[in-house]
Amino acid sequence: MNFGTLAYGCWRFAGNSMEEADRLIRTALDAGITLIDTADIYGFGEPRGFGGAEVVLGEVLAADPSLRERMVLTTKGGIIPPRPYDSSHDYLMGALDASLDRLGVDQVDLYQIHRPDLTTPMRDLAQTLDAMVASEKVGAVGVSNFTPAQTRALAAHMSAPIATLQPEFSVLHQDPITDGTLDLAQEIGATVLAWSPLGGGKLFTEDGPVQRSVAKIGRETGYSATQIALAFARGHGAVVVPIIGTQTPERIIESANKATLTARQFYDIVEAYRGEAMP
Repeated sequence: MNFGTLAYGCWRFAGNSMEEADRLIRTALDAGITLIDTADIYGFGEPRGFGGAEVVLGEVLAADPSLRERMVLTTKGGIIPPRPYDSSHDYLMGALDASLDRLGVDQVDLYQIHRPDLTTPMRDLAQTLDAMVASEKVGAVGVSNFTPAQTRALAAHMSAPIATLQPEFSVLHQDPITDGTLDLAQEIGATVLAWSPLGGGKLFTEDGPVQRSVAKIGRETGYSATQIALAFARGHGAVVVPIIGTQTPERIIESANKATLTARQFYDIVEAYRGEAMP
């Protein structure tokens, strides 16, 4: 499955009107961003509540069903406060059906387990994910916020491949480079969907070695800090698709710029994060 080079995340959609969400989705699709990422937990604690972001996205799709044909639609499940996680078969199959109902679709292209449930055996979760694929309600399955060991344990029991890993990864959070996540993605042929690729805004609001390194590269290339951060995520040897979540159409268009870094510029950012030169 082709996930593109950039994804648009809907975690803030629960606070949007249908018209506002429609504008953002159309801007992303027109800019060549096809992967649209959401989750059932988005909206929890807000007026729309659990599932709120899916409801809004579903309203957008209902108003213009042709938009569904232009996107790779993905959602996530498994977080259910206050438990807080549930990956049991009955719960996840019900959660999938509820997501499909809120989105107003018969199938999502990708369904991910949002966070690992420590009380559910990986063998059982594997059977559930295989059942989802067999039901044709999902095109592919993946995991979010799993450790490499957890992912490998799950994969050992699955018939369907794990198509995606979704860790936090940015110039300001480079753990996936060293904890084995990006290596595992290459081992099993999975795409990495990087959440918070701009460091939760800290790239723009704080000063530090990484921010200064990014600024230097910006002076050299003319790219914005956003474009450099996204190019960094894509610069690793693994297949990495950053997920942006801006609510500003102009920032979506800015992010869609297919900026690239030289290997030296990529390593400049790695070394700034490490605080020392590569060995």
